[in-house]
Amino acid sequence: MPDRKSYELVDGHLVARDVSVLSSWVGAETRDILNRFVKERQLGWTWGADLGYVCFPSAPGKVRRPDVSFVRKERLPEGLTSEGYLYIPPDLAVEVISPNDLAYQVDHKVDEYLNAGVPLVWVINPEARKVFIHRRDQSVSALREADELSGEDVLPGFRCRVSTIFPAKSTEQQAASSA
Repeated sequence: MPDRKSYELVDGHLVARDVSVLSSWVGAETRDILNRFVKERQLGWTWGADLGYVCFPSAPGKVRRPDVSFVRKERLPEGLTSEGYLYIPPDLAVEVISPNDLAYQVDHKVDEYLNAGVPLVWVINPEARKVFIHRRDQSVSALREADELSGEDVLPGFRCRVSTIFPAKSTEQQAASSA
């Protein structure tokens, strides 16, 4: 694949992963917060959007690149440092919505992750400052800035206020949201 970091392979077609400054920042911040928690407890590995997963039983050639992902250490295959993709589903996949993302495409990705065996998927909407939690039992929760994001049974003990994954609001934004 050309520029392996900027594309996914979907149904035999290269799909560009267009991102914005805000969505990139939120993805990086989310990974940093998760990575600190995971490293302190030696739970496994976190990755950013440059890691591809080939773990979709109905589409063996499909490559998806979640903006952030986590895999528990006991599930990691031998040869982790080898080049290529991971061929197991992550334990957590995080998608950060970019301005060009279409709702049905994001929903389709979430379904693909869940069908591949990903137990927990977070969809972060930086513009709305919300996080949608999708679980393997098909339940969905919506969280706002004041709510607490949890790692549930995938990352037991992980908690952070949703607002911490977004940039601080300007004075004008704070005034508008309190009006």
